[in-house]
Amino acid sequence: MDRADRELPGARPQGRLRLLPWLLLAAVVSAQLATPETVQLGFAFAVIAPLTSLVYGVVGTSLVVLAIAGVLAVPEVRAEHVSGADMLAFGLIGVVSAILAWVRARRDAQLVSVRTVAEAAQLAVLPPLPERVGHVRCGALYRAAERTALVGGDLYDVQAGPYGVRAVVADVQGHGLSAVGTVAALLGTFREAVLDEPELAGVAARLDRRLTVEAARLEEGSELFATAVLMEFPGAASGSSDVRVLSCGHPPPIVVDGDGARDVVLEPGPPLGLGLGGFRAPDPVLVPLGPDDLLLAHTDGVTEARNGEGAFYPLTARIRPERDPVALVRSVWRDLASYAGEVADDVALLALSVSRAE
Repeated sequence: MDRADRELPGARPQGRLRLLPWLLLAAVVSAQLATPETVQLGFAFAVIAPLTSLVYGVVGTSLVVLAIAGVLAVPEVRAEHVSGADMLAFGLIGVVSAILAWVRARRDAQLVSVRTVAEAAQLAVLPPLPERVGHVRCGALYRAAERTALVGGDLYDVQAGPYGVRAVVADVQGHGLSAVGTVAALLGTFREAVLDEPELAGVAARLDRRLTVEAARLEEGSELFATAVLMEFPGAASGSSDVRVLSCGHPPPIVVDGDGARDVVLEPGPPLGLGLGGFRAPDPVLVPLGPDDLLLAHTDGVTEARNGEGAFYPLTARIRPERDPVALVRSVWRDLASYAGEVADDVALLALSVSRAE
């Protein structure tokens, strides 16, 4: 899962930001010295300490407050009409600013702790995908619609088992943290079914049953379903390059080769978890892959993204052929972000190819 580096809430401010209170103090002093005595900038000194509490902790804020007091003690800076009561007011502002700095530091420490636990839980649900699973090369990218979340309502996974390497890309109804529990349940079921079910249809049936059980726990009137595409790469010993693909209401994957990209034509199947009874998955379609071909699966967060004119993102038409799965998903994401600006839905991309014998 690609993710940008980010600074934790409780991290130390950058050097330039930490210099800001001192630069502001120097600027106010210079302005006061350069203006006539009738123009007083005492109010500007009063706002420096509260602003400092947003950058420094208690010690740093206290040092800035002491520096302000020292500056105001200089006759050339302190106006004649500034009384002892005014100085007391400055002191009280400094004390309050130090208290605010202490409260902010405690809150930031709590946010760091909560964020760390949340990231650990979310990464346990959807861990980073290795670049190779068995004889299949992998490239994956995930972007949750909620900026504070690492995992939303989309999922992907690639697992090796006795029947070959199997992959899933699915989209659970809804997005954000509320869908994480369902995503975890589906991933756990998929990983077990990969080991037990000899056919892809059996894997789909297990996922459907899992969602039906999850839906039964919801409040009356609520519904829960998901779309999914399943892919199966036969074992390397079979010598076959045909990939079995099965879709349950999910957008078809795309074959990317040297000539461009084309959608895989699939037999339509019902989404998972509708609870209609007698769930029957469609028959898998055999998709031949050449040594340099890639299979790209995605969620509808990609194709339903719109540009400023309201036009949907034409994924198949805009794909630039790549030979490396990681390079392909990154290229698609860059182009999607450029096309749509801001993507409002969860996005999952999974590119797979058969590794050539070394």
